[in-house]
Amino acid sequence: MKEILCISSYPPRECGIATFTDDLVRAVHQKFGTSYAFRVCALESENEKHVYDPIVKYTLDTSSEIAYTSVANLIEQDADIELVLVQHEFGLFHGQEDVFLQFLKRISQPKVIVFHTVLSCPGKDLQVYLQQVARACEAVIVMTQHSSNILQEDYHIPGEKIHVIPHGTHLVSQRDQKILKEKYGVADRKVLTTFGLLSAGKSIETTIEALPDIVKENPSVIFLIIGKTHPSVIKAEGEQYREMLEKKIKNLGVCNHVRFINAYLELPILLEYLQLTDIYLFTSSDPNQAVSGTFVYALGCGCPIVATPIPHALELLHDHSGIIFDFKDSMQLGAAVNRLLANEGLRQRMRLMGLQKIMITAWENSAIAHVNLFKKIIGDKEELCYSLPPVNLSQVKRMSRNFGIIQFSKGNRPDIRTGYTLDDNARALMAMCCAYMATTDSSCKRYIRTYLNFIVHCMQPDGSFLNYVDRERNFTSQNQKVSLDDSTGRAICALGYFLHLGEVFPEAWIREASRIMEQAIPPLHAIRSPRGIAFAIKGLYYGNCKNPTTSRSALIATLADKLANYYQQTAVPEWKWFEESLTYDNSIMPEALLYAFQDGGNTRFRDIARESFDFLLKQIFIGNGIKVISNRGWKLKGKSSEIYGEQPVDIANTVITLGLFHEVFHEMDYRDKQRIAFNWFLGNNHLHQIIYNPATGGCYDGLEEDNVNLNQGAESTVCYLMARLSL
Repeated sequence: MKEILCISSYPPRECGIATFTDDLVRAVHQKFGTSYAFRVCALESENEKHVYDPIVKYTLDTSSEIAYTSVANLIEQDADIELVLVQHEFGLFHGQEDVFLQFLKRISQPKVIVFHTVLSCPGKDLQVYLQQVARACEAVIVMTQHSSNILQEDYHIPGEKIHVIPHGTHLVSQRDQKILKEKYGVADRKVLTTFGLLSAGKSIETTIEALPDIVKENPSVIFLIIGKTHPSVIKAEGEQYREMLEKKIKNLGVCNHVRFINAYLELPILLEYLQLTDIYLFTSSDPNQAVSGTFVYALGCGCPIVATPIPHALELLHDHSGIIFDFKDSMQLGAAVNRLLANEGLRQRMRLMGLQKIMITAWENSAIAHVNLFKKIIGDKEELCYSLPPVNLSQVKRMSRNFGIIQFSKGNRPDIRTGYTLDDNARALMAMCCAYMATTDSSCKRYIRTYLNFIVHCMQPDGSFLNYVDRERNFTSQNQKVSLDDSTGRAICALGYFLHLGEVFPEAWIREASRIMEQAIPPLHAIRSPRGIAFAIKGLYYGNCKNPTTSRSALIATLADKLANYYQQTAVPEWKWFEESLTYDNSIMPEALLYAFQDGGNTRFRDIARESFDFLLKQIFIGNGIKVISNRGWKLKGKSSEIYGEQPVDIANTVITLGLFHEVFHEMDYRDKQRIAFNWFLGNNHLHQIIYNPATGGCYDGLEEDNVNLNQGAESTVCYLMARLSL
């Protein structure tokens, strides 16, 4: 395990850098805890000492020149430390800049420094200082492109040494705003919020001075001021700033419209406050403030933002995903707030734009970016070992109703207007059965019964199935416009998987599933879709595992023979496949033939399964990653294809099929590829971004060229869950 030492302030010290470091440390531990470990050298001042968690390996009194020398020697002699990460803020080393520079030079391990503030138009002394600090380190991290430009243009630091990694944000499971407002005593109020350690630089009086005009148009408004006064401000001047604000509130007659929450809130509570917020107000009066953690946390919680023009805000809100107003201009602030409060549609658009934009800054993605940089600097050639997330059923349950699992979502919120499909409910039945076996979570049974009922609902008197059901539980006209072979195959697959678990479920459920399965078998002879055939084979195989019958084995052989004939009609040396194109759900066909081999022992099915699957793997595994066939345009025989537009369903099915092939052929290459493919969900993709959302238990709907589709619908979420459980 590679040890990274982070030199920074650290909790319980109350400051933004300490919070930032704690978040980063936790994110790296959660993503790469088996291969990378953070330890901390906590920065303290002479008058401020703390008791730390064991993760803190060293402490450094930044007011003591002797301490810099002794701690540098300890780090230098520590053979476990492979890289040192330094969080730099001018206030942390105030008055000791020269000593800090010598401290960096004494440490022989590779060093990366994070500049939280980058001042433009520096004087000569500051310019030389930052140049020397950068020269003492192997890499420099900043959080905005604006800061990178300043370092290059004003400090002449080479661009190749600078890496932009945005300030991290917390993923949240979007909660119901009405419920949260009731919880925190602001029901029926329009909530304006700001948070952070209080100091005059926050310019909170700008909002207070705008409140009379805001309240005139929006009498239900309440302004929440969340945060304690900054400890250094308390030492220097006590509570003068807060008292000034309280006096101004009283003089303006807005006492009923302001609430101080004088506390350093725990993260879960803070995130709930931000989610109940209608508009977040960022009023910093410091034009040199490069970044703001409070700002991005609010954006990550879906808050429309009104902000002063610090570089961070200008960079993130340049395309009207928020409103910028001039420093200390209460009139502009009031007009912006009133405009937003009068236009719910505009607030919603800003919310969605902000969430899409902030996705790349999730702490999980920040951890990936940091660790990839560390690997490059220390010359680590080993593949990243991503930690497996725990099984989380929250989004599957959130998407489900008493009738079935809803098809699509907006973000992680189910969109009932999109109705239901047999496809999704069949997948959900298999996933929840597998989850129940893995977790023994008794609540799974209720959902299993729901999905089984949905399959029963979709069965027609002749044994066929319909797929599309609207929110009123009526079958839609779409069932007459498309082939239903694949949906039928998925229903058989789910029923067979359910039956092979046998006595785990009530006998009445088993009898009903058996009856539906038998009733659905006659129409299977007419299925023509290769995928429909493949799903049916898989389901019949599962059904045979528990109660094998010669008639079911005969049908498996008949369907497998049909699938093998498709292959032989199309396959040539350079195209070993079942069709003239590679489209979606590709791996199910070789997987089904391997099941057919296991059922009847026909080596023809085994050989075609292996030959076709190995061909597929060559198309989608590139280097140490996977890129499944693009849904923008399928890969046609003999032609090149699109490389962007990847869907979780195809990744998940590949993961599952690789598991089966490893089980049958005992070749480690299949197992290695299975882990590589699953890591696509965790960040091993061309954007180096997570596709699985650990905060919700959901999976994003797709990976595009430049962005991730943030909706977390049934198909992607259930398929991710099945892939995770297959490991």
